[in-house]
Amino acid sequence: MTDMSRLKYLRIALILIGLTFIAGIYLLMIVWPSGWTWHTGHSDYPPMIIGIYATLGIFLLIAARNPLDHLSLIWFTIWSSVVHGGVMAVQSVTGTDSAGHLIGDVPALFVVAAVLAVLTPRGEKARLLHDMA
Repeated sequence: MTDMSRLKYLRIALILIGLTFIAGIYLLMIVWPSGWTWHTGHSDYPPMIIGIYATLGIFLLIAARNPLDHLSLIWFTIWSSVVHGGVMAVQSVTGTDSAGHLIGDVPALFVVAAVLAVLTPRGEKARLLHDMA
């Protein structure tokens, strides 16, 4: 894959992930609560997590215009997804009724991190591409 096609796919991934973060997480919490919602009954958790991810989603859409100008945001998304997914994986394994998350939001966060990590240029390559753009 050429660097330019990789950048094109990165833009597409940022748009799809951004849109998913803006609206998809809320919809998944409604449709598949056992895999996406961590609290039952009344909880302040869902609006908080939706607000955080919707905000990140908006910034990922902005980053899609020129990903090379937003590498720190992209790497924040990668590493925060790995950490968040890792914490939730431990909680899913040790929790009494959280196993559904091991096939829901936990792998989704690892997929987001992997896709962005594979497509995002690093180091000197990122600098060269930025100078060419």
